[in-house]
Amino acid sequence: MTKPTILITGASTGIGATYADRFARRGHDLVLVARDEMRMKALADQLRSETGVAINILPADLTRADELAGVEARLRDDDRIGILVNNAGAGLGGRFIDQSADAITQLIALNTTSVARLASAVAPRLAARGDGAIINIGSVVGLAPELGMSVYGATKAFVLFLSQGLSLELGPQGVYVQAVLPAATRTELWGRAGADEATLPPMMDVNDLVDAALVGFDKREVVSIPPLHDDALWDAFNGARQAMLPGFGQTQPAPRYAA
Repeated sequence: MTKPTILITGASTGIGATYADRFARRGHDLVLVARDEMRMKALADQLRSETGVAINILPADLTRADELAGVEARLRDDDRIGILVNNAGAGLGGRFIDQSADAITQLIALNTTSVARLASAVAPRLAARGDGAIINIGSVVGLAPELGMSVYGATKAFVLFLSQGLSLELGPQGVYVQAVLPAATRTELWGRAGADEATLPPMMDVNDLVDAALVGFDKREVVSIPPLHDDALWDAFNGARQAMLPGFGQTQPAPRYAA
């Protein structure tokens, strides 16, 4: 049986490149998307040599509307693509009051707009054939405003919510949606966000992160949190959220809000 081709964004390095390695070794053909064409070519040459899979390079800056549209068209039109790995993302250093509006807009465009648009491009086709998967790379920061990364965390909270919502919508149509929530992982993102990499604390190795996320993928978890050892905590968190749902239907304000 022919294995689906996998399109991976942010595939030139870090988490995306590691997903490319792992899926190539599972026998999947790949479409690699990132800005750095030379690094993708080097990765593709290596993986072709080691695994024999077919790999196509699609250079694109997903914050540019025209280049994002090209990737969307590929997802809509290429019937071989059965899995999307929405990995491309960036961080933003400093305090909110020190971040420029342009930098915030750029971050949102990459971390949320591209994620939603690429999922939107592929989902109808996958749902129509009743098969396929979307993997969205979020972050535990989306659950933790206490970490002080307000805009970045907000974008990752969006990724989590979108993934959970799409899982409910698309799951009954045969499309599996997974949100992966890494904690601090050793990648180039930190340096690009302005951090002094020499002073960074210990972090999870990117190979361990992706291997764990793929265990969650194989188990068909909706939310995979590799650094969370006590999964009962997530169950309790999610259960508390669901327990609130009946209360949202109340037509009168709660007594604590009485004048």
